[in-house]
Amino acid sequence: MKFTLTATDGKARAGLLQTDHGEIETPIFMPVGTQGTVKAMEPRELVEAGAQIILGNTYHLYLRPGTETIHKAGGLHRFAAWDRPMLTDSGGYQVFSLTDLRRIEEEGVTFRSHLDGSTHLFTPESVVRIQRDLGSDIMMVLDECPPHPCDAEYAQTSHELTVRWAARCQEAMGREPERYAHRQSLFAIVQGSTFPTVREASARALVSMDFEGYAIGGLAVGEPAETMYDITAFTEQFLPKVKPRYLMGVGTPENIVESIARGVDMFDCVMPTRNGRNANLFTRTGTLNLRNAQYKQDFSPVDETCICYGCRTFTRAYLRHLFLSREILALQLATIHNVTFYLRMVQEARLAICEGRFESWKQTFLTSIRNAAPVSGIE
Repeated sequence: MKFTLTATDGKARAGLLQTDHGEIETPIFMPVGTQGTVKAMEPRELVEAGAQIILGNTYHLYLRPGTETIHKAGGLHRFAAWDRPMLTDSGGYQVFSLTDLRRIEEEGVTFRSHLDGSTHLFTPESVVRIQRDLGSDIMMVLDECPPHPCDAEYAQTSHELTVRWAARCQEAMGREPERYAHRQSLFAIVQGSTFPTVREASARALVSMDFEGYAIGGLAVGEPAETMYDITAFTEQFLPKVKPRYLMGVGTPENIVESIARGVDMFDCVMPTRNGRNANLFTRTGTLNLRNAQYKQDFSPVDETCICYGCRTFTRAYLRHLFLSREILALQLATIHNVTFYLRMVQEARLAICEGRFESWKQTFLTSIRNAAPVSGIE
């Protein structure tokens, strides 16, 4: 993997991330394909929307259909018919969210499957092995995501465990051979909750190990948005300028634009897909809830500035009818629209950075969507 920084405007960055499955222009949003599929979207629709990379989930794919099946299929790219870059997270967030179903120890984390109650162990070594079998272009280390809120002592202990696990992941990466004819990269995850001193210690320790990229984890878990921005800006200063930065699980359009302004390159979130399936559509003038009666006879497109198939073809009234009739097409059209909105947003941000007008673009964009404030979440 090679990352080239092509332009900056203030802290905002435009870059090019090169993988064996293709190039990724940053800043980039990665649609979430938890179980090897972005819900309600076909791969060809993702390509049409402008998706350059998607995200898969190690925890879910390990449990179903299982890594043996995916390996026999030739890897996740072939299994899911996606020939562009792919990132897999380690499954750590999902495991640690199973508060009553897991036990954390130095060796790793023991958990019970949410599917059938069976017991499993994730170690740094096993999650590397699983992700080798999956064959993603970018792999994530196993980390502990501390709960919010937590005290400084817990955050410190958690960060130290995450650093030790990251070192073991890196060692396992060297021992586990690549399964397919493409290279894989490993990103570390900076933790530390909302405590700046712990975040600094985490970042410095991980940077000293020289990973190929760095994620900022443990945010968008309930803290105020301003706290998230402050911690992101604080952490960014300790990360290498010549390597990609990934803010995990974030977020609203406003969250993403504000975080680009603070030096972040990569994002993922289920919001566009989950909100779309619930009739909440993002537009330049705010979020529309298409179940509302005011759209019953609104024969305008969802967003006149949008290039997606739904906006070019159908009206708000028709989509409202589909949702109220519980037609599958409603979920498809709304999801395609929201994913397209997110991808166009980061494309516009990139162009503004390259042209040295990011701050003015940011202010114009945010002013137009201020009434869009749905809550982030996990799918």
